[in-house]
Order: sequence, then structure tokens, then C-alpha cells
Amino acid sequence: MFFSSKKKIDKRIESPLGAATAVRPRQIVSEAYFQLKNRIHSRLLDIIDLTLIDSLDHEALKAQIKALVSRILEEDGTTIPLNFTEREKLFTDIEDEVMGLGPLEPYLKDDTVADILVNSYKQIYVERFGKLELSDSMFKDDAHLMKIIDKIVSSVGRRVDESSPMVDARLADGSRVNVIIPPLAIDGPVLSIRRFGRDPLMLQDLIMLKAFTAEVGEILQGIVKSQLNVIISGGTGSGKTTLLNVLSQYIPDTERVITIEDAAELQLRQDHVVRLETRPPNIEGRGEVLARDLVRNSLRMRPDRIIVGEVRNQEAFDMLQAMNTGHDGSLTTIHANSPRDALMRLESMVAMANLDIPTEFMRRFISSAIDVVIQVSRLSDGTRKLISLQEITGMEGSIITTQEIFSFVPKGMDESGSVKGHFHFHGVRPKFLNKFALFNIPINNDIFDPDRLAHV
Repeated sequence: MFFSSKKKIDKRIESPLGAATAVRPRQIVSEAYFQLKNRIHSRLLDIIDLTLIDSLDHEALKAQIKALVSRILEEDGTTIPLNFTEREKLFTDIEDEVMGLGPLEPYLKDDTVADILVNSYKQIYVERFGKLELSDSMFKDDAHLMKIIDKIVSSVGRRVDESSPMVDARLADGSRVNVIIPPLAIDGPVLSIRRFGRDPLMLQDLIMLKAFTAEVGEILQGIVKSQLNVIISGGTGSGKTTLLNVLSQYIPDTERVITIEDAAELQLRQDHVVRLETRPPNIEGRGEVLARDLVRNSLRMRPDRIIVGEVRNQEAFDMLQAMNTGHDGSLTTIHANSPRDALMRLESMVAMANLDIPTEFMRRFISSAIDVVIQVSRLSDGTRKLISLQEITGMEGSIITTQEIFSFVPKGMDESGSVKGHFHFHGVRPKFLNKFALFNIPINNDIFDPDRLAHV
């Protein structure tokens, strides 16, 4: 073991990095290990040509690094004996430093990790299956963490420094990255990575994971194919973007799709897709491009559908305008705890545009633009489910009216801590079935029977 949390020191320890080090304090072992790794890493950087790294075959580069590290260890004449396991661990960590993102690399290769949360250089949390756990990994110090952060943000043309201490970026696999550094972060740089699977989930995968039933899956397919305007609502980590990716798979290949995001993370499989990304201001405070600017520009690009990764501000008004002016089938997500809250948030975002629109007109504007609101949630056991599917039916006085088609009803927890409940339809025949008919989308009316419950 390289690291240990035990406090007692055994004077018979033979190696600072060997198996006997399990009884050493974690900070002493960590410092010894980091000193050795940094010494080898520095020597390695003096030998290899960094400009050639991207052009070399990955496996050939790994073999070359391993050979060089072995040579450096021999030339270094270190008094630290390493067994086979320790040498392999050292080789892997050096490879991760040179070719990847250092201590984060093992978690980026682990498909079970959904989030990587670096609270400080010595504290890295990961989320697996909806649960957070403290990892054994750590950085050497703040400078080491900042080096990895700079590697991430510079790869997408972003920067982070005291004049711009917050940044959103992305990794090559589409994972979303957020960074905040001192003076805003009091205890040192903070890094958050929201990961997305290498192979995007399919609708059938979500059904197998019991996020919703097969009948709901049929309706979701029809909603997208029949060009209904959809808002996916939910909290942080509830699966909004995952569901948006799944729904986008049912957009016909014949349609031109434009996506607009702060950090590109959507994984559309169609050929006719144009991806746009916002831009932060430069060091002089100029050159910022907002989501609202991109939505406006996208209207001049002959889109069939517009997908906004998430509406947060004034771009909500332009998105609703697009939905009301012939760009049917547009999709977006929003942070909200319920479909009603999502409509309230939309209303407040439209108000941010400072257009002095009367409240009643604003609500009519929203009700005519949005057809369906889908609410997703992460439950207490870490599972993610579609908990409500509601159709906007119009206005009643000054209130936007909705009808709930489908919902998930929790019924407590079992002995293992898993949430129990059932999915069921409310016996309401949605108005959008008329549009299904126009697009020749078959649907069995029996699925709306309220007596049919799917228990989980």
C-alpha cells in the first residue's frame, strides 16, 4: 500500500513504500512516495519530447515511458527498495502524469464512477451508483492540482487564474468540468467532473434500470418523433442530460439539429448536427458569447430542431420564441423540483430579458410553446427515475393548466435501503395523441389504464 490511515509506527519497517508501510502514518508515506514520483517525473520530462506525445501510438508511448522510468530508477540509485507491485504502481502513476490527468486517471477509466469531486489536493470524492465515497487518491499539493487543472482547461481554449477564477470546461470524452480556485475557493483549488459513459445509454437501458416502464418508453419515442416541444426538469445529478441524450436518438436523420451548450456534453448520433458552445470573456473582459446569442444566431442557420443543453437565464425567452415560430420538436433541460416549479422558473427567466411583458401574456407565451414537461429525480437510494410526465393543456384564467399522464409513487424503503414504489398512469388520455396520429405513430390506449401498476 502506498497510503495508510493507521497512526502507529513500526520501527521494523524495511521499505517506505513496501507492504510493511501499512502501519506508517498516511502523510509520511505519501510524502516519501510523492518525492520519489516527482523526482522521476522531472527527469522523464527532461528526456522525452513532449511535442511528440500526441503523435505516438498509445501503447508504444506507454512502453517507452516504462523503459525510461526503469532506467531513471537505476541511475537514480535510490535507497528505496520496490517490489514488483510497487514498481507497477509507480509506472502507472508516471504514465498518468505524462499522458493523462494524474491521480484522476484511474477514475476516468472506471465506468462505474459518475462524479469526481476534488475538494482540495488531499481530498477526492467519487460517486458510484448514486453514492459518494472518499477515495484513497490525492495530489501532492495545490501546485500539482493546478497543473492538472491547467491541462484540462487549456485543451479546450479556456483559462483559469486570479482574474478568471471560475471556469466550465470539458474533457475529450464529453465529461463536464467545473473549476473554482482561490481567492474564491478558500481551501485551495476545487475541481468537479460530471462524467458521461463512453457508450451513451439507450432507451432500453433506462427501462432495464427501472427509470420508467416500457409503456412510458413508447410514449417518449412518440413525443420526440411527433415533434412535441419538451422540457426535462430535475435537480442536480438527477439524469436530465442522460434522458435528453436518449430522447435525441429518436430525432429523424433527415432533420437538421443545432445544439447549444455551455460545455458541450450532448452525444447526438445523427449526421446532420451542428454543435455550438458559449464562450467566456477574455482577460480584458471582452469576447463573451452567451447562450442567448447562440440561440438567436441558430435561428439564421435553418434548424429543424434546436436543443439547448440547459436554460438558465434570458436565453429562455429566445428558446420559447423558437418553439413558437416553427421549430417544433425542440428540447431543453431546466433545474427545478417539479413540473410546476419548472414553469415558474421559465417565467422568471423570461422576466430577466427585461421586456416588460405582462404576466398573463408571458404565461400564454409559455403554454403555447411547451407541450410536455418531464420530471426526473435522484431518489435517496441513488437511483434515478422519471417521476412525472405532464402535458400542458393551455390556460385557465391566468394559470397555465397541466394534466399528469404518468407518475412514480414511492412507498418507503426495503431492508437493503432501496426505495420501493410503483409506476402508474392516471387514466388520462393525452391530447398529444392527436399529433401521434398525424405522424402515424401507433399507441395502445390500454396503457393509460390506471389499474395497471408496475411495482419496483
